[in-house]
Amino acid sequence: MRVSIIVAVYKDIASLSLIIEALKHQTYKNFEVVIAEDGENPQMKEYVASITGLEVKHTTQEDIGIRKARSQNNGIIASSGEYLIFIDGDCIPYSTFIEAHAALAEPKTVLSGRRVNLSESLTQKIKEGLVDVIDIEKRLYKYIGLAFEKDSKYEYGIYLSPTGWIYSLLSKLRKRNTEIIGCNFSCFREDMLALNGFDEGYGENSLSDDTDLNWRFSAYGLKIKSCKNVANQFHLWHKFNDRNPGVQCWERMVSNKEANRFVCQIGILQHDLSSIK
Repeated sequence: MRVSIIVAVYKDIASLSLIIEALKHQTYKNFEVVIAEDGENPQMKEYVASITGLEVKHTTQEDIGIRKARSQNNGIIASSGEYLIFIDGDCIPYSTFIEAHAALAEPKTVLSGRRVNLSESLTQKIKEGLVDVIDIEKRLYKYIGLAFEKDSKYEYGIYLSPTGWIYSLLSKLRKRNTEIIGCNFSCFREDMLALNGFDEGYGENSLSDDTDLNWRFSAYGLKIKSCKNVANQFHLWHKFNDRNPGVQCWERMVSNKEANRFVCQIGILQHDLSSIK
């Protein structure tokens, strides 16, 4: 199965370079990388052009405020894989990340994963080249201190094979939170196209790539399934950027939900579709 991993980025080349290095070590090989940039940074363009060893596409748009949903829709249009994985530009995937999503992929199903939040000090060491993310992945026990960091979600770093009996047993015995977070989810491309992609009508907030998608996928008839502890990733520390939706955006979403408008009004179809496949 051909996979497109769509990475939402904005200016942070240092973090993207760590993601690219992690993608070069993926156990699953049949994939392309789509760097969906919310802007047109010359330095980003230069960096992307320098990437070797991976099949990479780069989409850009005018930098006129936060338009993550639009940039992700650009990525969907440019993608060629039948299956799409979405991550953020500050999240480093495990070497088994794409393999895990591909192994659990099912028709009419969305996979919802989580992340381990790294501390400020550990993030700095990674960026300075003092700590290798692969070492954290393979020897998570060495970094047990993370478990005592507030909101680290250390337990989400414990890897379980998607085909192993432990994951199978947990899936049957334990109900897991399947709410989507925008930095780690996947689905078939045809399903994103059927929804007209991310809703660009919410403006500069986070509704479009998690909360809004939850009900839209469900209303369309898709099952949302957890891939926690299987499709794992590390979230690099950074200062928190408040993207509170505000009352009007919440009211807009509630109105859409009540009217069952799961196909958004401002999405992929409102783009230049000359490059869509």
